Amino acid sequence: MSFTLSAADVKNLRDATGAGMMDCKGALTEAEGDFEKAIEILRKKGQKLSVKRADRDAKEGVVIAMVNEAKTRGVVVKLSSETDFVSKNEDFINTTKKIAEIALNNFPSDLEALKALPFEGSVSIVDKTTDLVAAIGEKIELTNYEKIEAPQVEYYIHMGNKAGVLIGLNKSGEQFSAAGKDAAMQVAAMKPVALDKSDVNADVIAKEIEIGKEQARAEGKPEAMLEKIALGKLEKFYKESTLLNQQFVKDGGHTIASYLKSVDKDLTISEFKHIMLG
Repeated sequence: MSFTLSAADVKNLRDATGAGMMDCKGALTEAEGDFEKAIEILRKKGQKLSVKRADRDAKEGVVIAMVNEAKTRGVVVKLSSETDFVSKNEDFINTTKKIAEIALNNFPSDLEALKALPFEGSVSIVDKTTDLVAAIGEKIELTNYEKIEAPQVEYYIHMGNKAGVLIGLNKSGEQFSAAGKDAAMQVAAMKPVALDKSDVNADVIAKEIEIGKEQARAEGKPEAMLEKIALGKLEKFYKESTLLNQQFVKDGGHTIASYLKSVDKDLTISEFKHIMLG
C-alpha cells in the first residue's frame, strides 16, 4: 500500500457518508486514499449513504445571501474560518454581511473581482480578510461568491448562516415571493445537483449509469439487462437530485415544477445558487 490510512481519514468518510467504519476503511484502502473514489466504491457496493456528494473538509464560517430592493439581483457569499467560535462572532458575521452588500451593489463578475473591490477606504476586501487573519490568529478567507439576475430573485439563509440559497424566477410579482422562498428552502434541505435533467453534467450521468450497472450486477441481474436497469436508476436519480423534479418537501403530492405551476401556469425557475459550509 503506497499511502498511509489514518483513523481520521476513516472517520471523515464515515461522517460524510454514514457508512460503517469497516466499510469506510475497506473503501479507502481500495481507493488508495482517494476520498471521492471511496464514496463511489461504497455506492457501487450498495451502501445507503446519508450524503452522496460530500466535501472532505468541513470548514466553519458564515454564508450570507441577499437581494436588492427590486428583487432583480441577488448574491450569496461565504467567508470561511477554522472554528465556529470565530464564525459565531458578531463582528465576523457583520463583516460577511458588508462583503455581501458590496457584492450586491457592484455585482462583480467573479470571486477574484469581488476580492479586489474596496471594503472601506483604500482597504480592499482581500486586505480586510488578511487583517482578520492577523487579528484573530486563524485562517480567514473569502472562498465563495455566486450571483443571479432574473425577473425576480428570492433568497434563503439556512441554519444560522451555515447555508445560503438564491432562486431566480422567470416572472415577477409579490404573489410569487412565497413560492420562490419555498423553492429556496427546498434547495437548502434537499441539495439538488442541477435544475433539471438537461442541466446534469454528462460526467455525472455516466457515473450514475456505471454505478447502476454495478449495483444490478452485484444483485445478480443478467448482463443483458444491466443497461436498462441502470437507466431506470438514472430516472430515480433525476427525481431525487434535480430541483424541478424533486418531490416538494412541504407537499408530497407535488414536484417543485408542478408546485410552481399551481401558483401560476407559466411560473418556473431559471436558475439557482447554493453555497453551504462543509
